[in-house]
Amino acid sequence: MDVLDRANALAAAGRTVFHLEAGQPGTQAPRLAREAAARALSGEPLGYTEALGRRALRQRIAQHYRQIYGVEVPPERVVITAGSSAGFVLAFLAMLDEGQTLAMANPGYPAYRNIAHALGLAPRLIACREAMQFRLTAEAVAAETGIDALLIASPANPSGTVIGDRELEAIVEVCGQRKVKLISDEIYHGISYGARPQTALAFSGDVVVINSFSKYFSMTGWRIGWMVVPERLVRPVERLAQNFYISPPTISQVAALAALDAAQELNGHVRTYARNRERLLAAVQAAGFGAIAPADGAFYVYASVAPFGMDASAFTNALLEETGVAATPGNDFDPVEGGKWVRFSYAGSASEVDRAADALIAWCAKRR
Repeated sequence: MDVLDRANALAAAGRTVFHLEAGQPGTQAPRLAREAAARALSGEPLGYTEALGRRALRQRIAQHYRQIYGVEVPPERVVITAGSSAGFVLAFLAMLDEGQTLAMANPGYPAYRNIAHALGLAPRLIACREAMQFRLTAEAVAAETGIDALLIASPANPSGTVIGDRELEAIVEVCGQRKVKLISDEIYHGISYGARPQTALAFSGDVVVINSFSKYFSMTGWRIGWMVVPERLVRPVERLAQNFYISPPTISQVAALAALDAAQELNGHVRTYARNRERLLAAVQAAGFGAIAPADGAFYVYASVAPFGMDASAFTNALLEETGVAATPGNDFDPVEGGKWVRFSYAGSASEVDRAADALIAWCAKRR
């Protein structure tokens, strides 16, 4: 967030800034979603909904799982949330008690461990290094002892790596055998550049899946997401949601329902990300970075700055001040070795990524 704040300050001062630091799609919410929201604003008052979300949206999400993954999910197990962040809070509170251990891949999204700490849980970081292509494996999970729950993410932030279907099934199996509760973060589903990742729900009905309308659906500011939970957790999650949030934003639920029918427009966004991905990967290689994570999904390139003899924070600060290219230091994602890595986002426009890539290559040439 420090990089984002500084980037915004430079932009406010009139500097040209290339925002490769945030996982923020440069695209609008889909047209169908915006039109539905506009109609709703002209209609009846937008009051509270059920704490679990509007029934029509829950039913449509259940249909989404049937159409996309071939998985039957009862609508009663779908919970609408105020973004995926609310989903993590609800999942952690409903599944775990204070002091219990929640394991997760490292590097990973920093909010996982921050929320866990805030709720009195004990985060356990499982190292997923370059030799593993930054992918969590069933073998690595099986090597851990004394964990109460596991949080996985595929595609992952910051690496963009995807856990293959067989490996995902094996992880689910290990968790089942060891009675480890499993949470699957699937917020980047829909944004991948090979085979479509499978949902963990295909392998067990006992997992909790968290998803969001922020990334694939380009609705970050609408703060709307969903969970799929086992039947036994529906009522506990509902009680928590009633007290924490009352209900998800009504206008956002209206828009989200329409967004689920906007696949043609949204897949056009993914084609732009794919094009940007190729451009940025080529630029990072040409600029002389070290190892690069596979970038199989999401919209990130995670690369080593070791060849430049600088730590990630110094590198990103200098890059921003001297070129206007904003990137995120790996320290945010990995408290152990993140100082050797930076993350670039290619979720913006093709023009922004092209100009940032050119500036990056030119600047790095002077640093080697």
